[in-house]
Amino acid sequence: MSIIVQSVSKFYGQQKALDNISFEVRTGEIVGFIGPNGAGKSTMMKIITGFIPASTGKISVNGLPVEGDNPEVKKQIGYLPENNPLYPEMYVREYLGFVASIYKTGLSIKKQTDNIIELTGLAPEQNKKIGALSKGFRQRVGLAQALIHNPAVLILDEATTGLDPNQIVEIRNLIKEAGKKKTVMLSTHIMQEVEAICDRVIIIDKGVIVADEEKSNIYSKIKRPKQVIHVEFDKDTKDSSLAEITNVKSVKKIRDNVWLIEAESDEDIRPSLFNYAVKNNLTVLSLNKQESNLEEVFRQLTNG
Repeated sequence: MSIIVQSVSKFYGQQKALDNISFEVRTGEIVGFIGPNGAGKSTMMKIITGFIPASTGKISVNGLPVEGDNPEVKKQIGYLPENNPLYPEMYVREYLGFVASIYKTGLSIKKQTDNIIELTGLAPEQNKKIGALSKGFRQRVGLAQALIHNPAVLILDEATTGLDPNQIVEIRNLIKEAGKKKTVMLSTHIMQEVEAICDRVIIIDKGVIVADEEKSNIYSKIKRPKQVIHVEFDKDTKDSSLAEITNVKSVKKIRDNVWLIEAESDEDIRPSLFNYAVKNNLTVLSLNKQESNLEEVFRQLTNG
């Protein structure tokens, strides 16, 4: 296991930020660590990286205990914190060379800097001051400093916050590429990000883990009808007649000519809805089966 967290709690005075948290992250796994604001995500990540101590419990990274000021653990971890602290007056290449010099990996600082600039697509901006970069390129610099010493474990806290859709896709691709060879723990409020990148999802709420599942299994954690159908006809019809269709549990009119229909059956009810339309002289404009998504799971489990 790359990361082992055992019975970790964290107190700030009388306030309990983490309550007896335990989980493990396997080598080569990309894990989405999500929860509402104030749930304890950033606190947990800071404890794993050794920035703050746990009040109780134990953590190890690649078999090394995370306690005290252990430089060997720091070498194992690349960390991009939520606020991405950078030196705005330094040039991109200058800053990355400075970071490379801190880790003392034994490799040429120039070679490390050249490699990470190429990997993160910073070549066009490498001779600019960090303060003159766009938000997207500043995030790239933050990711570059986390990766420059080739760590086995990558901890990313809100890596795509404030980016536009194109920038999000670019950073997402960088993370996915890094995840092919590293263990990645990713915190984000963007559920599509987790669905697109992660192998596994851990949901934390009020300092307690409420779900820890492979991404494909996370949807089983919530209660929902077996089928939710969104249908639009070309003209109006009666809710009561739609409700009489076999296996239909509930009918909700969303707007004119549009309904959300729930069914408790494994048998697809869309053919029945199509037949209903034919019998009632209606034209089906759209007929879609809505699948569960991570946002729905998140809201139910965190009482959102």
